[in-house]
Amino acid sequence: MIRTLLLSMLAAATLAAVAACSPQPTPKTSGASSLESIFELDELVIVANDGSRHVFDVYLATTPEQQRRGLMFVRSLPESTGMLFVYDKAGMHSMWMKNTYISLDIVFARGDGTISSVIHDAQPLSLRSLAAIEPVQFVLELNAGVARRLQIGVGSQLIWKPDQSTAAMASAR
Repeated sequence: MIRTLLLSMLAAATLAAVAACSPQPTPKTSGASSLESIFELDELVIVANDGSRHVFDVYLATTPEQQRRGLMFVRSLPESTGMLFVYDKAGMHSMWMKNTYISLDIVFARGDGTISSVIHDAQPLSLRSLAAIEPVQFVLELNAGVARRLQIGVGSQLIWKPDQSTAAMASAR
């Protein structure tokens, strides 16, 4: 009887260990529609280096939980849609592409909205750290190729909350 009890306990412990090591189920998020249940959607204007203005719908990642989630598990994103990571203060922020199935352009911007660097065509599913080259307060993720096509680069300007000046952008944290 003791042997049966010990074998049962061992079997239960083995099953629990196997279950704990099993891969996490992939959320069924396939695109922008499911992001709306997690993130607030807002409008962002980018003034490109050639002076042209481009309007994007951006999902706002403002909490640590939202920032950890980002665009993970998203399989498609409309061309004029992105995700804006808004940090409380400037820092040496970095991104990665873990569980991100679409290639992205990653745009780093200072607190005043000025773009300081862009990483083009980030590789999906990569665990490589993609870091800002200086302290930034905003990180914008767009579909790969959009930044080059629209001439969005170093010196371009993010205007979040079009009714506010870009100087007020930093205090809108």
